[in-house]
Amino acid sequence: MSVWAVVVAAGGGRRFGAAKQFADLAGRPVVDWSLDVARSVCDGTVLVVPADAPGKYAVVDGASDGGGRPADVIVVGGATRSESVRRGLAAVPQGADVIVVHDAARPLAPIGLWRAVVSAVEAGADGAIPGAPVSDTVKRIGDGGQLVTLDRSELVAVQTPQAFAASVLRQVHAGGDDATDDAALVEAAGGRIELVQTTSGNLKITSPSDLVVAAALIGASGASRKVIC
Repeated sequence: MSVWAVVVAAGGGRRFGAAKQFADLAGRPVVDWSLDVARSVCDGTVLVVPADAPGKYAVVDGASDGGGRPADVIVVGGATRSESVRRGLAAVPQGADVIVVHDAARPLAPIGLWRAVVSAVEAGADGAIPGAPVSDTVKRIGDGGQLVTLDRSELVAVQTPQAFAASVLRQVHAGGDDATDDAALVEAAGGRIELVQTTSGNLKITSPSDLVVAAALIGASGASRKVIC
């Protein structure tokens, strides 16, 4: 099967204070760590960036052919995450069977996790997503501000990469709906999503302090992306 990745790196970094996907992580931009894994697992990669992306990540004449570039195709994202994914999808060849959507802000997603979600879709699932156990006590704010404690044994913290049958992902995005992740759109359409167990080590870069943690984790793994499996 043909597998393509859409690496979403189009955010402006409002909470971070800058475009975090281009911040330095262990001597390389954050986004490069995700692209390395995407290229090792997938047949092609689409990188979705902001209009003002710097240097080699910039879109030239509306697209990039990948020559000497970090991805096979580079496109400018939209106003929302879902719109950015849709723009990335439009650049994926129609012959792709599986599409993996990954947030560049998760640079430590291991190769084994990418392969696991892809394998689940190749085996017949409409989509496959990583989920980590929730360790914190989680409460819901009910009517009138009343707190309700949820059973954390029934909860998972969902991450990326998320893999989907290409036809399913294209169909659910055709309506132009927005969601916090692509699996939510597939779920709403009645698709079958398979959960792949993972850990909290698949860190999401949200604040500058997360870069310090991520760099320490990379250092503990021998500073090689291939070792973080």
